[in-house]
Amino acid sequence: MALRVGIQMDPLENVKIDGDTTFALAEVAQARGAELFVYGPDQMSYEQGRVTAWARPAKVQRVRETPGVFGEAVKLDLAKDVDVILMRQDPPFDLNYITACHLLELISGETLVVNDPEGVRSSPEKIFPLLHPEIMPPTLVTREMRDILAFRDKHKDIIVKPIYGHGGAGVFRLKPDDSNLDSLLEVFFTRSREPVMVQAFLPAVSEGDKRIILIDGEPVGAINRRPQSGQVRSNLVVGGTAEKSELSDADMRICETIGPELKRRGLILTGIDVIGGRLTEVNVTSPTGVQAIKALSGIDSAAIFWDVVQQKLADR
Repeated sequence: MALRVGIQMDPLENVKIDGDTTFALAEVAQARGAELFVYGPDQMSYEQGRVTAWARPAKVQRVRETPGVFGEAVKLDLAKDVDVILMRQDPPFDLNYITACHLLELISGETLVVNDPEGVRSSPEKIFPLLHPEIMPPTLVTREMRDILAFRDKHKDIIVKPIYGHGGAGVFRLKPDDSNLDSLLEVFFTRSREPVMVQAFLPAVSEGDKRIILIDGEPVGAINRRPQSGQVRSNLVVGGTAEKSELSDADMRICETIGPELKRRGLILTGIDVIGGRLTEVNVTSPTGVQAIKALSGIDSAAIFWDVVQQKLADR
């Protein structure tokens, strides 16, 4: 694979080599002969029809304190100087993120951008599932206090989370006798003009939150992320434990329901979150789980990803 690959990401120096999905993607590409360049959204520019980035040539290595070896930064024309761009920076999904999507959209007809930037900006991770309420837990999106109180009266035990949060940050469970709802929403609404997402609590979360990796709309593997005792958040970054997992019939129905739309939107690498057979999120920005799936099941999602990317380049 004699490709030139631009990776738009958070600093490579800070990645965890045993868990980071972007590192795994870079490692497989490098093993196949690709030339890697890394940069962040802040290094991008638009001028007179050209989208450029100051990017560092990089080689990845499984050395804990030094995951990358870098050359001097060069200014790349992202429409001409690379074959593939991996858009892999972590959220927050804010206006800086959306602007980066818009800039990459300008060149996506010339350079393959993965995931497709138009698909990313039109598919926020808690919004995309709303296309299929039949496979979600009962869900409310609003800033209207009267609707939130009515939803709580109906479902009793609820989860409240920021609609553009990530990594489990800002997720709260409020039991029927919890008196903190008003104060919690005051904090949310004072800090942001966004609505919140309120969902019925799923007791099955105690058994884990399943992360399923899909590539080009097809499921390739899964892990179960079990929360610490007494916790509701199972994200690995907040202490959840990864376990080997198989896809259930309910999981497969979810994948079959959303897979075609993921593929249509150019969302080649996605990670969905499923609790008790219910879809809670569709991660399209920088989904994780690839290394954990390989470690627990032997499935090399990164290799499958690059097989698909190379086929799409051939088709172009």
